[in-house]
Amino acid sequence: MGHLNEHLRWLIAAPVYVCAYAAACAVFWWMARRRGMADETTLRVMLAGLIGGLVGANLVQILATGLPGKTIEGGIIGGWLAVELMKRYVGMTRSTGDLFAFAIPAGEAIGRVACFIGGCCYGKLAPTLPWAVYDHGALRHPTQLYLSAGALCCLGVLYVLERRGTLPERALFAIGGMLFCVDRFVVEFFRAGATMLGPITLAQAGCLIGFAVFAVLYVRVSTAQRMLACAA
Repeated sequence: MGHLNEHLRWLIAAPVYVCAYAAACAVFWWMARRRGMADETTLRVMLAGLIGGLVGANLVQILATGLPGKTIEGGIIGGWLAVELMKRYVGMTRSTGDLFAFAIPAGEAIGRVACFIGGCCYGKLAPTLPWAVYDHGALRHPTQLYLSAGALCCLGVLYVLERRGTLPERALFAIGGMLFCVDRFVVEFFRAGATMLGPITLAQAGCLIGFAVFAVLYVRVSTAQRMLACAA
């Protein structure tokens, strides 16, 4: 019965994952139109990112855990590699990072709901927590929903910043990356079964490295913008 229940959960979760990818593509294209980049070349880059993300999400999950499923870190890595290869193939030089900065949290906000339905990425025991959910035989932190809420907050922050129109290209990508790393680092404290690397988890170590990389990127693009303004 337990196996059947798990199977049914994943059957229900599957179309929600499809909605997540569809939402990510829709938001990507919305940003492409706002930036005047909605053409065939950008469409090909988007599709490459989608396919690469799907492959990476599944492959990294299997390699890391030996179990089927998806991991957003693998999806980001796979999508990034596919996008870079496609951009070289079509000769595209303009950055698409800001487009993906919106697409990733939009997809994750829905995708984590699918994780909640499917029962993966579940939280630690929390028998006294008022909003605990019963999953895997006990009351636990709904970490999937924590991550979904964090992605929505990230999307809101990026939207406000983009509407102001004062940031240079790639700055939103850098800010979105930093917000993602902070969100995942915090929620990781409440997730069950995480692979440890000393006092922190492997995912948290990746978040620390990722935050530093995105912070350096933000400083670089911001400095470049100031230098251009001074030169003008």
